[in-house]
Amino acid sequence: MKITDIAFGMLRVPLKTPFKTALRTVATIEDIVVMVHTDTGHVGYGEAPATAVITGDTHGSIVDAIRHYISPRLVGMEVADLNRITHLIQGAMEKNTSAKAAVEIAIYDLWGQLYNAPLYKLLGGGDPAITTDITISVDYIDKMVADSVNAVERGFESLKIKVGKDIGVDIERVRAIYAAVENRALLRLDANQGWTAKQAVYALQTLEDAGIKLELVEQPVKARDLAGMRYVTERVHTPVMADESVFGPMEVIELIRMRAADIINIKLMKTGGISNAIRIADIAAMHGVECMIGCMLETSISVAAAAHVAVAKADVITKVDLDGPSLARFNPIDGGVIFNESEISVTDAPGLGIREIRGLERIES
Repeated sequence: MKITDIAFGMLRVPLKTPFKTALRTVATIEDIVVMVHTDTGHVGYGEAPATAVITGDTHGSIVDAIRHYISPRLVGMEVADLNRITHLIQGAMEKNTSAKAAVEIAIYDLWGQLYNAPLYKLLGGGDPAITTDITISVDYIDKMVADSVNAVERGFESLKIKVGKDIGVDIERVRAIYAAVENRALLRLDANQGWTAKQAVYALQTLEDAGIKLELVEQPVKARDLAGMRYVTERVHTPVMADESVFGPMEVIELIRMRAADIINIKLMKTGGISNAIRIADIAAMHGVECMIGCMLETSISVAAAAHVAVAKADVITKVDLDGPSLARFNPIDGGVIFNESEISVTDAPGLGIREIRGLERIES
């Protein structure tokens, strides 16, 4: 199975409700879809969102990076030569992690198709059923409480609460949500870099003193402020998770060395794809550090890839935040992983199992 061409499309899916964080507000998933064609007629699918405020990638940069830097290295390569291909992708250029991830996902999809096996089995196997949380966007307190109650009634047992806008209001947001769903759902806070280290300690200690038990707090301070992350980690009981602070394996090693966080959030769009995600999971496992697997605003193409990784690395990936498909108004993908609210089921179809993408707008070369 030899790579012959890489094509592009745009996929747009409206969200059920606007996605609001300390960094941005989004109403529609708008992702670049990558289709890697082969001489056997098989097609591998990948996907990447433009998350400029986190990864620095835009739609234009994703397409240009793949078209001009990554694709020329891969055309003519045998899909079976997986390690060589991922090395070429990662070495094609600096940064541009979302572009690299989209291509890697498509290659891994083809790799599964080549050996007629689901990706998770080739990565090590596991129980093909996992459970995700769902994000509660930052908003007025009453709206966040209503959204939280609705999520619990839909079967979600973990809620990721977006905070980081205003420290005083953030505390009240969490108090109100906790009171509404106590004993029915676990709360994960995500500040998206919105607090200072001292604000984070104040907020978390205030909540802890009030008897509010949190499962974790995600990225309370700026991404590059590892000293601030350590400051928070050392002063609160709530486990601290690094997200934007960690893109690749080297950053994980440094974060573990500094003891700057308790948990690491793996996202394929930060790691540049599956190969580095696996490396991060293995490094964390060696040091006894838990991981979560998360996603950006993505459809069930790239989220399916993350689900396969989560299943195969369940020994260290103990938490799942793959709610992109649950936030969308509809699923444009036929085949692949089954997303049913909080329940994610990975099928035994070859590769990612994707049969069709509805509503895909082709991007001309």
